[in-house]
Amino acid sequence: MNVAVLPGDGIGPEIIAQARRVLDRLGLKITFHEAPVGGAAFERHGDPLPSETLKVAKQADAVLFGAVGDPRYDKLERAKRPEQAILGLRKELGLFANLRPARVHPELADSSTLKPEVVSGLDILIIRELTGDIYFGQPKGIRSRQGRHGQEREGFDTMLYSESEVRRIARVAFEAARKRNRRVCSVDKANVLETSQLWREVLIEESKTYSEVELTHMYVDNCAMQLVRNPKQFDVIVTGNMFGDILSDEASMLTGSIGMLPSAALDEKGKGLYEPIHGTAPDIAGKGIANPLATILSAALMLRYSLGQPQAAERIEKAVSKVLQSGLRTADIHTAGTRKVGTKEMGDAVVAAL
Repeated sequence: MNVAVLPGDGIGPEIIAQARRVLDRLGLKITFHEAPVGGAAFERHGDPLPSETLKVAKQADAVLFGAVGDPRYDKLERAKRPEQAILGLRKELGLFANLRPARVHPELADSSTLKPEVVSGLDILIIRELTGDIYFGQPKGIRSRQGRHGQEREGFDTMLYSESEVRRIARVAFEAARKRNRRVCSVDKANVLETSQLWREVLIEESKTYSEVELTHMYVDNCAMQLVRNPKQFDVIVTGNMFGDILSDEASMLTGSIGMLPSAALDEKGKGLYEPIHGTAPDIAGKGIANPLATILSAALMLRYSLGQPQAAERIEKAVSKVLQSGLRTADIHTAGTRKVGTKEMGDAVVAAL
């Protein structure tokens, strides 16, 4: 098994290091190939996604990714900014299906910003289409136009989905629901957007192949409200790139911390890129206090979906649960009565639990 390791920026190298330790402890035959990405790659190669890094990613069986981004690069042209690396990887590797599980560990129910009775037992899966929508649609840009008060600038983006793009993400959602509670909620804005109208029509067509799975529809604004009102009503949520970006981050806070949530981005053959859904957190980078559990759990998803090691994945997940049961917490999930630990100490605990 060959794994490309792309630590990236900010806390990326710190959390990736702990995931590597956990994977090493399993004793599997995994060869790691590390390469720079994001701001770290720009500093060394003048490009956030150098050709050599892309080559390493394409040749690997899976990619373990940290995080990219840094305010220091905000004034660069957009194509050179660190965040373009992850967009480029998704496009070049054909990673169209983003799986973002939001599960509340019983020990963290009190860490959620919602009442424990609202989130206790929560286990939902958000499936976000990843290579279409407004992020990739053309044309886009900023141009000058004649306005009411003279020349002014206007920005424009294009929301675009093809029928085949919607159909393949729908199948991922229905297949996932088959293995869970057989319910799919498709989230769109079909009352306003033509793109969403097509999305809804295709979901209904695809649902006929999955008669055992219940399909419902919800407008995105209502879904955002329902996630904080009654999140346990959902099983699998499937939605487009932009709506999924927003809703999955909202769902992350139901679990107590964005530092707890892993993600998988898969191609049509099951190869994937695995990363925590949080960012680079430059304000705490280098302080040794970041939560590595989302990255460790992302490594578990990698074992399950791309490397064919479901038992090893389950071992990691059980080890994380055991550590949480012991009362250890990083700063983002620390509450009264628990013991605060740093990044490496949390990694030590998961390794020990294994």
